Amino acid sequence: PAFCELLESTLKAAPVACLQIRLKTLENSALIQAGKAITAVCHAHNVEVILNDHPDLVADIGADGAHIGQEDMDYFSSREVLGGDAIIGVTCHNSKELAFAAAKAGADYVAFGAFFDTPTKVPKTRAELEILSWWHEAVEIPSVAIGGITVENAGAVIAAGADFIAVSSGVWAHPDGPGASVRSLSSLCAQHSSVRR
Repeated sequence: PAFCELLESTLKAAPVACLQIRLKTLENSALIQAGKAITAVCHAHNVEVILNDHPDLVADIGADGAHIGQEDMDYFSSREVLGGDAIIGVTCHNSKELAFAAAKAGADYVAFGAFFDTPTKVPKTRAELEILSWWHEAVEIPSVAIGGITVENAGAVIAAGADFIAVSSGVWAHPDGPGASVRSLSSLCAQHSSVRR
């Protein structure tokens, strides 16, 4: 309940496209319970919800799709579980080959990173900003930049061509609170969107 109240005030602060539920340590039953509560708050604010790693639990939670890593259920199996309307995003690290394979398979977005050090996890790879520029010019499918993104460094990632930014501790651990972070990030996105596409 306390997190849902914080989430609600954060989503009221500025537009958010999507929230990823990433609760790695929870058992499935607890994940479903938490996921349902979080999804209800997000949907009340027109924010889509994707579940990390668990395409098989998306329907139970009522989420809009799943984000899968290279070691998770593969794209085709995930699509079979989720159906045609669900969002499926694929982690592609710093690999153009993995990104092309995901796009060809039908992924709704590809995620590149990590671009910066992140307290959330030890990144498997480090990505350079040029991969965002290259992808933006070469392919229609949106890219998501992940890994250590904060209010301070998000401008460079957005300017490089990321269609979306995934921010975790840069929002939840922001010294002025998550609402302040979301307002600043939204403003950065708006500044760049007027110059692009």
